[in-house]
Amino acid sequence: MLLLGLDLGTSSIKASVVDGSTGKLVASAQYPDIENTISSPQIGWAEQDPEIWWHCIQKAVLRCNATKKYNPKDIEAIGIAYQMHGLVMVDRNLSVLRPSIIWCDSRAVEIGNTAFEAIGAERSLSRLLNSPGNFTASKLAWVKENEPRIYGSIYKIMLPGDFISMKLTGEITTSNSALSEGIFWDFQTNSVSEDVMKHFGFPLNILPEIRPVFSNHGGLISSIADLLGLKAGIPITYKAGDQPNNALSLNVLEPGEFAATAGTSGVIYSVSDKVSYDPKSRVNTFAHVNHQMNNENRLGTLLCINGTGILNRWVRDNIAGGMNYKTMNELASKISEGSNGLKILPFGNGAERVLENKTVSSTFQGINFNVHTNAHIIRAAQEGIAFSLKYGMDIMADNGTSPSVIRAGKSNMFLSDVFSQTLVNVTGVSVELYDTDGAKGAALGAGIGNHFFGKPKEAFRDMEKIGLIEPDASKSNTYDEIYGEWKACLEKKL
Repeated sequence: MLLLGLDLGTSSIKASVVDGSTGKLVASAQYPDIENTISSPQIGWAEQDPEIWWHCIQKAVLRCNATKKYNPKDIEAIGIAYQMHGLVMVDRNLSVLRPSIIWCDSRAVEIGNTAFEAIGAERSLSRLLNSPGNFTASKLAWVKENEPRIYGSIYKIMLPGDFISMKLTGEITTSNSALSEGIFWDFQTNSVSEDVMKHFGFPLNILPEIRPVFSNHGGLISSIADLLGLKAGIPITYKAGDQPNNALSLNVLEPGEFAATAGTSGVIYSVSDKVSYDPKSRVNTFAHVNHQMNNENRLGTLLCINGTGILNRWVRDNIAGGMNYKTMNELASKISEGSNGLKILPFGNGAERVLENKTVSSTFQGINFNVHTNAHIIRAAQEGIAFSLKYGMDIMADNGTSPSVIRAGKSNMFLSDVFSQTLVNVTGVSVELYDTDGAKGAALGAGIGNHFFGKPKEAFRDMEKIGLIEPDASKSNTYDEIYGEWKACLEKKL
């Protein structure tokens, strides 16, 4: 059985076809070739046009088909992974009402903080597992307050993956996992939060129909099937946010298992069977893809750093003269640990949850015009990204969550030896690398959703580890010292 996975990222869209019987990738394609832009009409805002996502989805699928490595008519199910926390709104004609307010937008921070106080800290944390903070519900409240005409035209609101599913099927559905990442979900009642809906004055019918993550979310419309060269009626059988999906792609489904990714943002993600939370909402807990499957709790605790890959890209475009990432990584590897005293804070992409939703901006400290080159800046940026993840992992540890090993796909920042080795040396935690990514994970998720696999774990029976990065004990003191200096630089900003 062939399975199609779609990964709706911030920078681009990837489509992958997987042979369910072997778990092997058959073909994949990405679109566009140059990253999609993020619009920022005001400081702290971040928006993208959902119709651009839809255009890129079509192009990516058609590129994948053009490889001619499979018959598109043999695809039996579709899975979707998507950038988390975004807000998409449509009217009764299913037309988009405004650009999506995406995950790294900061405009709703104070609205979320006010809701947290009004609902009450203890009630919010015990039921929502988070402060409403800067998540989807607060973004919708911003629209209600600042764009009442648009708010009054809303038929349904969606997460980004729900929107793509709607374009494919004409049906509007969501899941408990999606609603939990938007801070609409009450974990005590296992239903939509009355507290959130009442506080913001949202009608219940503004939300999509709720279905399990692994279930039928609608069949492919005939006209869309013709457009994409696929069979009409193929079901969408899986939808999940990019980080829960990344964990799925790495077979991180059970308590104590950890996943990492470092694309536009950087994430460490752990699975637990305990309904718990960070008192300051610096790391966030959502329903994992298999939450309440077989009536068992499976919660995902997510540490997110907004400015990881986007910092690396900024350095490429503005410091490294547009050179490719491989050359950048090679240059960085020639510089010694600590980048000759240069420190970079990677917090230049909006409010950071790990910093209690503060917008501290990025900082370059210690530049010496007689010493530092573009290679030093490249290395300092990658070290700063690794140090920011270490900072967040210390918070996770304070909340009782520490990994013995982390699984990651060999892609994005994990293609850099400098970043990877810095991360394992500063945290003391090994990283296992696998040949997988979000699109492949979404395809396997589709196979779970249409019951091709009897149990989720069966989807990963052929998964092979392709690399292991282990800490170098001889450098632990060096990295402890460098990280201590970097942390002191951060604390001056807070």
